[in-house]
Amino acid sequence: MTVSDLLADEGYVVESASDGPTGLARATNEPFDLLILDVMLPGMSGFEVCRELRQRGKDVAILMLTAKTQVVDRVVGLKLGADDYLSKPFDPAELVARVEALLRRVCKEKLTPVVSFQFSDVDVDFEKGEVTKGGESVALAGKELQLLRYLVDHRGKVVPREELLENVWEYQAGVSSRTIDVHVAWLRQKLETYPQNPRYIQTVRGVGYRFST
Repeated sequence: MTVSDLLADEGYVVESASDGPTGLARATNEPFDLLILDVMLPGMSGFEVCRELRQRGKDVAILMLTAKTQVVDRVVGLKLGADDYLSKPFDPAELVARVEALLRRVCKEKLTPVVSFQFSDVDVDFEKGEVTKGGESVALAGKELQLLRYLVDHRGKVVPREELLENVWEYQAGVSSRTIDVHVAWLRQKLETYPQNPRYIQTVRGVGYRFST
């Protein structure tokens, strides 16, 4: 299984480039949350791609992936601007964990919480805790509102259940992934036009949820 296949199976939207110059061009001109650069890319090494991106002011998260295991190689990659480094062979679970950790860090650094938000006929004022649907007031419990805000803040991204447990419920005793599923179901009943076929609060099977607009 390739790295792309592995991450796609985890619910991530993955795109790939077959050589260094192509990867550099795409990373320069297209918005990505994270790049995985193999040091041994044809045409232009991962080190060179990383250096060029940083010199061009691109602050996208970068994970270097290589068969080289010497400390000097890891140091070079990090000094060129990489955020993390993983040597081959690696455990697939470790790769996924490192990607998740990098994305969480990037989101926390760049995140500007949404104060108010509108989708379909729903209007939400997170600061006042007021929600209306079709002009009618909708009562949301505190955790429902917090969950909705977290999903909206991270809209377009797959949010794992573990991340919701950590950031919305703060690992409270007795709270499980089933609790999250129940709260999501309540939100859908209150806010979605067709709760059984939700358009906005989508399930990513085996991973978590994604808020799509």
